[in-house]
Amino acid sequence: MSTTPTSAFPMDFAPLTELPEWQRFVQAAHACPGQADGMDLIEAPGLTLDASGQRHSPALLAAGQALLQARGFDEQRRRLLAGEIVNITENRAAWHTVLRAPTAPPEVLAERERMDAWVRRADTERRWRHIVHIGIGGSDWGVRLAVTAFGYAGTWREVRFVANIDGHAIEGGLAGLDPRDTLVVLVSKSFTTTETLENGTRAREWLQAAGLDPASHMVAITAQPERARAWGIPAAQVFQIWDWVGGRFSLWSAVSLTTALSVGIDVLAGLRMGAAAMDAHFAQAPLAVNAPVRMALAGVVNRSILGHGSLNIAPYDSRLVNLVPYVQQLDMESLGKSVDQAGRPVGVPTGPAVWGMPGTDAQHTFFQWLHQGSDGAPVDFILCCHADHHWPGHHRQLLANCLAQREALMRGKTQAQALAECLAEGLSPEQAATLAPHRVHPGGRPNHLIALPRLSPYSLGALLALYEHRVFTQGIIWGIDSFDQWGVEYGKILARGIVQALSPTADAAQDATEHDISTRHWIHQLRG
Repeated sequence: MSTTPTSAFPMDFAPLTELPEWQRFVQAAHACPGQADGMDLIEAPGLTLDASGQRHSPALLAAGQALLQARGFDEQRRRLLAGEIVNITENRAAWHTVLRAPTAPPEVLAERERMDAWVRRADTERRWRHIVHIGIGGSDWGVRLAVTAFGYAGTWREVRFVANIDGHAIEGGLAGLDPRDTLVVLVSKSFTTTETLENGTRAREWLQAAGLDPASHMVAITAQPERARAWGIPAAQVFQIWDWVGGRFSLWSAVSLTTALSVGIDVLAGLRMGAAAMDAHFAQAPLAVNAPVRMALAGVVNRSILGHGSLNIAPYDSRLVNLVPYVQQLDMESLGKSVDQAGRPVGVPTGPAVWGMPGTDAQHTFFQWLHQGSDGAPVDFILCCHADHHWPGHHRQLLANCLAQREALMRGKTQAQALAECLAEGLSPEQAATLAPHRVHPGGRPNHLIALPRLSPYSLGALLALYEHRVFTQGIIWGIDSFDQWGVEYGKILARGIVQALSPTADAAQDATEHDISTRHWIHQLRG
């Protein structure tokens, strides 16, 4: 891996809005009649992407390819996949793809085998009936997603997740467990994460109160193994990740120890295989049929040209309930930036707000807004063609709802159609004229349909890598650093000072100089 601190972009690269290629891309997007006239299917490993619900034309695709070329996309993609510096503000690579590569470096393969051996030994000995996974953000969401997706019907090990600093979280996470048969998994890349270490301390006290040696009931996953050892975790129970693995991309590393313990080493291996196949597709497929690239171009059109402020994720599979926050973190931490890598305003709207929930629950919650709200939002519909349960009628209804909601968003309903519908129902002309405007649907709402053959580790791995590379490509177009998160850091720094100010022994006079008037009021009210 390269350690040369060179920028992913030359520092004199042009602002996006000054590029003639950008202007042509904008013009081509506006010239599109709307959604594609015919089918626009893209086959990729583990899934099929139907982009028929997005603006598409030969001119727009050609303009998008020219824009990517102007942004040096081929070179930026090569740098990402080769493990070179792509996070310029922190001088780091973002080499998560190597964690799932068939020919990973020896140190990666060795750590993977060490973790697998530890899990196999625990399985053979039937140890750890209960797992308490303590981590937050990227140290939580990917593992939670995989365990929920493939352990939804239950496994012989019970897994509980504790992320929040709220004391109720750790209290509930430990409640009712037998400490003698409980393993606590601490996950923190830096091993300084406040929430994780505080919750870990409570778990350690809980083990000690039961008369147990916490060292024999705790493991750690971190890029700072010496800190974990100093905290009291034996070296044999500390598993390594690396500085070039961003938290929101760490599912592919030893962070998934809990996944392996819960749903099996084979599931984790399948996730890696699917993601590696999507990596190869992203690296090799022509741009016109490159699924992550096509999703990225559509995303830029929807956000920066059409002005949609959010993206809805609608997985029509209840096992993917945690896909929404997973993609939310991936997208919003990566693309929630407003300056480019040269420190200039990007000049166009960037990363959308990402939200959603599984269908059909979503239909009874916010689909009214998607259909008839004044703004609406692009939607990523996700379905599994084949179910893994024994009730085909349920699955037919699930698929029908997914396809119907998507069709309604695309087709819409005109005033004339609504009026004819009302008259056909037997309403008087006056009643029909009154009701018809309420039944009008604008239609033309942008969407993707992502179809997995079934929910397997391979297909889920491919799906997650699809989103990773879509986010990376959008960042390249906007010219932003998709791998830092300085906004989060600022709040953490302020929180450290306020924690001290909330102490009963804090100097109240110091508050007056360090905080605004409202914050000073609440520190005074809450101190104690």
